Amino acid sequence: MDLTAVVKSNMQALRENAYPGRGIVIGMTPDSRHYVQVYWIMGRSENSRNRVFVREGDLVRNAPYDESKVKDPSLIIYNAVRSVSRCHIVSNGDQTDTLFDALQTGGTFESALSTRSCEPDAPNYTARVSGLVNLEDQVHAYKLSVIKSVDNDPDLCVRHFFDYARAVPGLGHCIHTYAGDGSPLPCFEGEPYAVELADDIGALAGRYWDILNQDNKISLLVKFMDPETGATDIEIINKHAGQ
Repeated sequence: MDLTAVVKSNMQALRENAYPGRGIVIGMTPDSRHYVQVYWIMGRSENSRNRVFVREGDLVRNAPYDESKVKDPSLIIYNAVRSVSRCHIVSNGDQTDTLFDALQTGGTFESALSTRSCEPDAPNYTARVSGLVNLEDQVHAYKLSVIKSVDNDPDLCVRHFFDYARAVPGLGHCIHTYAGDGSPLPCFEGEPYAVELADDIGALAGRYWDILNQDNKISLLVKFMDPETGATDIEIINKHAGQ
């Protein structure tokens, strides 16, 4: 099967997945002008669904849509996207801040995440998924990581790191927290898989928003990074009306 067919199949599988959970895509636009980060959140409970993405400059965080309905903010309210110098971080939890702090002081993506384990949300023990685009890195185009438990045992932690030496125009690599719906939720397995990207940030956001399960999707963002100028752009879609 050629790459085009693989990507098409992967996009269809994502469409048919009722609950991939929180997901990250990193890659490059077809015209090679921008690196891309896509991040989305999903939820099944009222507490999880009561969220929106809020942008503050180059930072994007989760925030409650209705403050009066917040039951437990731990694990669901965090900074999802941050940048330090020309390093652009995206993650599904407070490891965003772990990475930010480490990169500020000369640490690495790998060393920072080696201090973290899966989320303590028994019985799922949700994976921590993270990504980095460092526009100064001449060796790696981008990096992805999945930190998860083995057989739902939080004491057995495995950390996967994926380094991409170069970006392929029009191609992204996708990871997410869950393989699908279930109880407990089955963890993402295998390597990041190839998906498609587009040159227009709004069209790309709409494409992935359309793919995600209508009932479970909550918010989605797309971030473009210009490797020449360092300029960034962010597009956000929130399910809650008026956001």
